[in-house]
Amino acid sequence: MTVQGELISARGVGRVYTLAGELVHAVRDIDLDINEGRFVALVGRSGSGKTTLLNLLAGLDRPTTGQVLFQGKDLAHLGEKQMVDLRRHRVGFVFQSFGLLPLLSAYENVELPLRIAGIDARARATRTQEVLEMVGLARRARHRPYELSGGEQQRIAIARAVALKPAVILADEPTGELDSVNAHAIFSLFQKMVHDDRMSIVATTHDQTLLDLADEVYEMHDGQITALRGPGAGSPDDMFKPPAARAGARAG
Repeated sequence: MTVQGELISARGVGRVYTLAGELVHAVRDIDLDINEGRFVALVGRSGSGKTTLLNLLAGLDRPTTGQVLFQGKDLAHLGEKQMVDLRRHRVGFVFQSFGLLPLLSAYENVELPLRIAGIDARARATRTQEVLEMVGLARRARHRPYELSGGEQQRIAIARAVALKPAVILADEPTGELDSVNAHAIFSLFQKMVHDDRMSIVATTHDQTLLDLADEVYEMHDGQITALRGPGAGSPDDMFKPPAARAGARAG
């Protein structure tokens, strides 16, 4: 696939929190480019900084140091209205907990962002049906979340996220609540969306069995990117070893 260009860029990004009077360096000096039409996985153990980095890329949090650029525009320089527009139309979000409204049907959950955006009724109906078919759940459109399996709920959450045709989907542990079969199905769906619809997807995960479905895999450790899967990067198992152990294995 031909890469069109940089969609999101992080330049020297760091995030420091104060916790119980001590400084916590959640993200340290990250340089990262998310290109159009790519499926990127951020992988690492709990506390590695991958969720913090995802929030920074989404503009949900602001870096202590460095810049996050969306199509060349520094997010720190955007006003509140511009940020709302960006999150509503250019960026879609998928979370581990699904985040569906329990009193609405699957169809209504997917349609809601279109309604908020002021899309007319006919266009809303057409687009809602399209994305429900894309995730394979048109036949379950009238069911409420509690009537759906975990995998089905996550598919509805994905359909809702892509309803407004965002440039990028940011997914935080989207398979964390799912069994291995459903987790693989969700990542396979992401892969298909990237390749068929030229969407970009950035997903955090701790599940190394899913990594082969991504175009690029960045390992995070202690707030830093420590490895990139590619020629010479080693096996997925190797990526999960501490950096020192990995270096020692290569030297041996």
